[in-house]
Amino acid sequence: MHHVMLAKFKPEISKEQITEMFPAIQAIYENAKTIEGIHDVIYHRNCIDRPNRYDISVSIVMEKEALPLWDACPWHKQWKEEYGDMLEKKCIFDYED
Repeated sequence: MHHVMLAKFKPEISKEQITEMFPAIQAIYENAKTIEGIHDVIYHRNCIDRPNRYDISVSIVMEKEALPLWDACPWHKQWKEEYGDMLEKKCIFDYED
């Protein structure tokens, strides 16, 4: 399964700030790979600067059974605590190939 999160930062967060924060965001999510049932994490930054676009996507490739482990882990909580207030909105989408 792919657990995909799309995040749009608030307008006052500049593209430069997002670029600077991106490695730290990746570092948080890299920890997911230590959780049993999580196989990979794929990151993308938006390449089109339009107001109706999301800024980043993170896709965690996992077994369905690993989702509750991810939800409860300290890194998921760290993401929410450090970046949650900076987000205008986010979208979560889960799918299987």
